[in-house]
Amino acid sequence: MKAMILAAGRGERMRPLTDATPKPLLRIGGQTLIERHVRALAGAGVRELVINYAHLGEQLEQALGDGAAYGVKIQWSPEPAGALETGGGIFNALPLLGDAPFIVVNADIWTDFPFGELPEQPDGLAHLVLVNNPLHHPDGDFVLSTGRVLQGGGARLTFSGIGVYRAELFAGSHAGAFPLAPLLRRAMDDGQVSGTHYRGDWFDIGTPERLQEVNDVVINRQ
Repeated sequence: MKAMILAAGRGERMRPLTDATPKPLLRIGGQTLIERHVRALAGAGVRELVINYAHLGEQLEQALGDGAAYGVKIQWSPEPAGALETGGGIFNALPLLGDAPFIVVNADIWTDFPFGELPEQPDGLAHLVLVNNPLHHPDGDFVLSTGRVLQGGGARLTFSGIGVYRAELFAGSHAGAFPLAPLLRRAMDDGQVSGTHYRGDWFDIGTPERLQEVNDVVINRQ
């Protein structure tokens, strides 16, 4: 099973930290965000990774290389300045990801999620990992009901930025920048999205303040 790490975002809310450093290379507990994901995916048995990049992407390539140091093979998916948004970035990388379902994870989260528990064959077009709503996102995103992810009809949870997708989710899409959420919502309406609720550690590293907060938590545990 292949995995894609989404690393092309500009990280505007993280400025000035991201003026000279791409967001995935920011550190928590002495380890970069993206290196933690690479090691976790490798530990779950994933051997082929695709990583997209735009802003300061050459630094990512210099840091991770071809992945051999981590026991994986990394293929890089460069994007134009301004990036392609989540949906467009995945669509652009489909030739590298192949026909089988693949894992996608946002580079700018910190989690201890066990990637080995993800389904290799999702029941539908997508499988999403949902988490408890953080303080900065109290209303959540989607509803989880008897293993299906829905747009409404109950208490919402937050999408973690971790999922498994089939290439067919992107049927009818065209090259260029576009978001992922409309594709997921359409699939939800068709009953094609399953999900799980993860209750372990998960943090969205969206601002310098949150980066410092998570660093404090991790360092105190060491």
